[in-house]
Amino acid sequence: MTAKTVAKSRILKAVHETARDLNAAGFIDMRRMREYDALCLAPIPVYSRQRIRALRQRHKLSQAVLAAVLNTSLSTVRQWEIGDKHPSGPSLKLLDLLDRKGLESLI
Repeated sequence: MTAKTVAKSRILKAVHETARDLNAAGFIDMRRMREYDALCLAPIPVYSRQRIRALRQRHKLSQAVLAAVLNTSLSTVRQWEIGDKHPSGPSLKLLDLLDRKGLESLI
């Protein structure tokens, strides 16, 4: 499993790994693999402005340091915290990783 995916349970993790191996061997196409992803993997949660600020404060990071850790701009982090923008894509996945595993996982 990659860092961006979290299985819902140990059994579903095993099912997903088997499906991934079958996909690599050419027995399952990408359309079917996306179905296995949706069934077996937990979705990444939405991060509200309050949750982002709490996460930053929990790890005692300034907005500038959080931006550097997430490889984004300071203005983007500011806009997240005031609610003008919402994280998506890699930034959302990195926030989830920071939330679940801690700062050490990103450095």
